Amino acid sequence: MNKNFLPLLLLLLCFSAGLQAQDIILKRNNEPIHCKIREIGVDEIKYTLPEYPSDVSFSIDKDKVLKVIFENGNELEFKTAITDSDQYLDNRKNILKIEFLSPLTGNTTFAYERSLGPGRSIEGTLGIIGLGRNTGERNAKGAFIRAGYKFIKDPDFYIRGMRYSHLLKGGYIKPELAFGSYTEDIWEYYNPGNPSQAGRERRNVISGTIQVVIGKQWVFSNVFATDIFGGIGYGFTTDDAEYPYHYGYSILGSSFPMSFSAGFKLGYLLK
Repeated sequence: MNKNFLPLLLLLLCFSAGLQAQDIILKRNNEPIHCKIREIGVDEIKYTLPEYPSDVSFSIDKDKVLKVIFENGNELEFKTAITDSDQYLDNRKNILKIEFLSPLTGNTTFAYERSLGPGRSIEGTLGIIGLGRNTGERNAKGAFIRAGYKFIKDPDFYIRGMRYSHLLKGGYIKPELAFGSYTEDIWEYYNPGNPSQAGRERRNVISGTIQVVIGKQWVFSNVFATDIFGGIGYGFTTDDAEYPYHYGYSILGSSFPMSFSAGFKLGYLLK
């Protein structure tokens, strides 16, 4: 055996071990940095690179890092502050709401919203038709439901440590489905030429919509919320009379089946 082979083999093994004994910083774009991690701070990670002197230190913002893999195989994952659920543990994540003006329009409408995480929530609405002012002497009785998935607007720009002021606060866009059914009184003219030959009849009306709702919600002291919104979309109805308002939304008619909604809600936040 060549007498120089053993020292060369030992040198090769040491070099190989040195290559393997490295930490890895995996950036959010999946680009790895092979290095030796020296410090993980509140906002950044400090490290050295093998191709530079050991007293030359580099750093990277933690929000740009997906995870680090240490030389012993242990891993440590990082989250962006604005999407880290741990940043919002003190936030109440449920709201019970009432549409403030709904009783004036012939119904009383309640809603429930639950946060699914930063920037996302779901909302369901129940409207009790007839629990409110009797508009147009329609004596309507029934109910409608609405359900939507809310996307809360992200900041236009992001700086280190930024977070939502509250999980459920901010401008939003919400695709929403709705369905309603109620009975009401209508005047039926048995002889169009003689208005005296008329009487009230009871009929059933079914309607539904698919809308895009845009709004903004404010949260005060993690207890009280206000929500103002407006929506536009398509609808259908069995109503062939002159009433476009279907308690919770308006539908222009079968000839032009556009639907609209708007409202103002007050809410109380729950854990």
